[in-house]
Amino acid sequence: MDIKRLFRVFEETAYVRMSGTPEELRAAEYLKAACEEAGVPARIEGFPVPMGEIEEARVTVDGREIPCVGFRCCGSGTVAGELYYMPGTDKLSIEGAKGKIVLMDTSGVGFFTYKDLMEAGAAGILFRYGNAHYPNDDIDSRDLRAHVVGEERRVLCAMIHTRDAQELVKSGAKQAAITIRQREFKGESHNVIAEIPGRRKEYITLSAHYDSTSLSQGAYDNMSGCVGLLGVMQELRGKELNYGLRFVFCGSEERGLLGSKAYCRDHENELAETALNINLDMIGTALGKFIACVSAEEKLAGYISYMGFEKGFPVSARIGVYSSDSTPFADKGVPALSFARLAGGDAAPIHCRYDTMETLSEAQLERDIAFIAEFTRRMADSALCPVSRDMPEKVKKELDEYLARKRKEQ
Repeated sequence: MDIKRLFRVFEETAYVRMSGTPEELRAAEYLKAACEEAGVPARIEGFPVPMGEIEEARVTVDGREIPCVGFRCCGSGTVAGELYYMPGTDKLSIEGAKGKIVLMDTSGVGFFTYKDLMEAGAAGILFRYGNAHYPNDDIDSRDLRAHVVGEERRVLCAMIHTRDAQELVKSGAKQAAITIRQREFKGESHNVIAEIPGRRKEYITLSAHYDSTSLSQGAYDNMSGCVGLLGVMQELRGKELNYGLRFVFCGSEERGLLGSKAYCRDHENELAETALNINLDMIGTALGKFIACVSAEEKLAGYISYMGFEKGFPVSARIGVYSSDSTPFADKGVPALSFARLAGGDAAPIHCRYDTMETLSEAQLERDIAFIAEFTRRMADSALCPVSRDMPEKVKKELDEYLARKRKEQ
């Protein structure tokens, strides 16, 4: 493994790569070239994504303008009403939202909370972003996702900084207004796909996303996973494996796993020949605990734990659903797992300006990749992939909750 070359990837992709932007496509082309440099043919597949170009975004509270960023794809217009701070999403709190501009204690909203707010008659929504004690006033750019809105109406949404949100609540602010003007259109995001053939027609799919949020270079989240795929590719190219390997570098994960959903939709006929999905989302940090979240039978989690003992590589493995690109594969019945080294926001923040290569360790990245590559080799070189396609009931339940088919039990 050429870890020095792999680590240079972070320097060469140290820019914001938001879904559907020219910068995201630039990163896709870079990764395609990196695969080909490793001797593995690659291609780029496009898929449609909703886009919004904000022309004006204003939030005023009691006549005072508050710095904000408008949500893409939430519509255009002006809405006004009483400001209502809602720190919780319980029934009693939501009951008070009728006709009001709701200030939520989060930076986003899920399907059922949005549905409840619309049914309660909320007029608009403000979210908060950032640490009130950090010196910068960054405000993230988000979108009102179609799978969150569902069949409900759209309302105007904007993000303000936590420091301003705190001051509004402390001062007892009364009246708020949101104005947004935007051009909404269909854009395109891209997946990069590379393949190493095996003796069988079946294959193992490895995935990682390369897009970032609006303020982030996304070194940890998740160019580190893409570097992991390139490292596995370096380790296993040229080896005779029983199962082929397909590497999928996913776009638009940060907007709701859009790249992996598009891949599973566009390649649904091939998923029966996919023995396993191995997803990498955030590895290689100097600090942190290595985990495996397995959306498959319990025995696979046990095997990973045992392999960790065998290799002297601590790993915490459990079954469940991980919030990354393994989930669409699992939802289509493909056994899936996500590997990650979780360092926590104090050591390796994500979705902000502090997600840079400085949080990563060259030595730890090499160790992480070596473990993942060996696990992949064992699965791909097995006479018959040992992982059952029977999905445990616990995983099915978590998939239904994560994908908003059922409310999460309180």
